[in-house]
Amino acid sequence: MTAYRYRALNPGGKLVKGVLEGDSERQVRSQLRGQKLRPVEVEVANRQPASQSRFNLAFLQPRISVSELALVTRQLATLVQSNLPLDECLQAAAEQSRRGRTKGLLLQVRSRVAEGHTLAYAMGEFPLVFNEMYRAMVNAGEHAGFLGPVLAQLADYNEQRQYTAQKMKMAMIYPFILVGVAVAVVVALMVFVVPELIGIFAHTNRELPLLTRGLIAASDFSRDYALWVLVAVVVAVIGLRRWLRPPARRRRWHGLLLRLPGISRLVIAVDTARFASTLSILMASGVPLLQSLHIAGQVLTNLVLRDDSARVAERVQEGSSLHRALRENGRFPPMMVHMVASGETSGELETMLQRSATNQERELEMTLGTMMSLLEPLLVVFMGAIVLVIVMAILLPIFDLNTMVR
Repeated sequence: MTAYRYRALNPGGKLVKGVLEGDSERQVRSQLRGQKLRPVEVEVANRQPASQSRFNLAFLQPRISVSELALVTRQLATLVQSNLPLDECLQAAAEQSRRGRTKGLLLQVRSRVAEGHTLAYAMGEFPLVFNEMYRAMVNAGEHAGFLGPVLAQLADYNEQRQYTAQKMKMAMIYPFILVGVAVAVVVALMVFVVPELIGIFAHTNRELPLLTRGLIAASDFSRDYALWVLVAVVVAVIGLRRWLRPPARRRRWHGLLLRLPGISRLVIAVDTARFASTLSILMASGVPLLQSLHIAGQVLTNLVLRDDSARVAERVQEGSSLHRALRENGRFPPMMVHMVASGETSGELETMLQRSATNQERELEMTLGTMMSLLEPLLVVFMGAIVLVIVMAILLPIFDLNTMVR
């Protein structure tokens, strides 16, 4: 059976939307009429538009948020561990979902499972929702007979990702608001307030102080070209993103980030923590080490680090131990290398990788917290310095007039 998205009119003439399963569009229309609904439009759920099939535009493919994926995975894990048939689990999760896109997605997956395909194969039709790591873990869980625990691990992983991303966003909200307010106040002063105050001294024949003349020039520039500066910044950002689209240029940019003091530490901490966590849950789910290394390397956002992980996988394939390959690479944190060595010696590599990822995430959280605690007072001091310069530029001519009167 296939999932169909429909729009229909109820007896009161109101347009309603939803998703139904059926063997054909005609059968779905019959179901709607049986529910006293008048079909307006019936189409296959999540069907790719013609423009997508022609140009393969990834942004038009169906996708859901990390939080929604974590919720769906948790529901599936609970249902599977309740020993319900897999197609019923997918049906129940689809009925529980309030979003039509997610419901249609799950019903499409259920349709493939009902046709005899594995869950991993069905999820493979939606790579932007279920990435390679997700599908590899599901595939390993299906073959080993531990699909429920594997889905529970995936739910934990996605919930942790959501928690970390949300925490970082919350930490950045206050500095961004402070910067926005500071810029808005300075622009308002330069465009509206300063010209009115400086006009008081326009009739005097005395030469204005250098600071005041600089303020007048800055005010005139802000009033005449502020909009053009904003447009130029937006165009520059868009142009930079387009320029970085080719992998070769993006790789050079990522290499530059790894050479910048301070920033390189953050980039390596974020990516290697994600690498260790992904490798840990893949191996705990029964995925072979080499395959786990290749999949975990794909979660790295920095292309240089991704190339490093590929070289680590090659060294392991040639017979080297994992900790030796990581050490010889030189970019992975020493603590991670030592914990991997300990895990290989004790036979608890998955546990040590997870501990390494947890330690790196905690260290990253402390580093970001320290940076934010320093950034906030620095922004306040910077804002105060700008306001002080504006006030002094206005008061200096007044002091000169007072001296002249005396």
